[in-house]
Amino acid sequence: MTWSIVAQDPATGAFAVAVATCAFAVGASCPFVRAGVGAVSTQSMTNRYLGPAVLDGMARGLSPAAAIEGALAGDEGKGLRQVHAVDRHGRSAAWTGANCVEWCGDLAGEHASFAGNMLAGPAVLAETRAAWSARTDLPLPERLLAALDAGEAAGGDKRGRQSAALVTVTTEDFPDLSIRVDDHAAPLVELRRLYGIWLRERAPLLHEQPSKTRPSGNTDMDAIEARWARAGLALRFRR
Repeated sequence: MTWSIVAQDPATGAFAVAVATCAFAVGASCPFVRAGVGAVSTQSMTNRYLGPAVLDGMARGLSPAAAIEGALAGDEGKGLRQVHAVDRHGRSAAWTGANCVEWCGDLAGEHASFAGNMLAGPAVLAETRAAWSARTDLPLPERLLAALDAGEAAGGDKRGRQSAALVTVTTEDFPDLSIRVDDHAAPLVELRRLYGIWLRERAPLLHEQPSKTRPSGNTDMDAIEARWARAGLALRFRR
């Protein structure tokens, strides 16, 4: 009931998942990313245990195909599952179970994988992959949004549309970007609007957040208060 992209940016080492569906809150169920390891989407009749299991396998050095195979080994419902993944070497693999609802399938791309089920037809994935391949000029999140837009224009989820999500991770144990549209008549339009807010309000401050190389982040109260003042906010820390 979903189509998605799992991708790696070889220039930055970032991993990402972009996903859209006609079901509630897809961002709570399908996308999984881990810095230095890979990206996974688990969909169709979603088993959320598969995302971490595939990432654990790739973290141990398994290929995406072997990691997916191992994760599915104990799942009696594997015929109902669709899972795909990309690893730190840019390798990808996908599983589309024999019982997934048509149209269903998966395609490999350069440092990416594309998979979906309950789609209007194979053109959804073909156009998604074509847009991904063509828009190498865009930053990773915008490239993913453009690819999803192309898949939507080709028919998307044959039931309609309801939710979408975009998650990226680079070096930290948490995403740089994690935005979700849980219930909306035009979720991809809304996802792009939220991305614009993230670019304006969150992206410029990422370098100030606690990180592995700077565990406490920016703690200069004077500098933070000066930024608030420039924004017209009369806020002060207690001293």
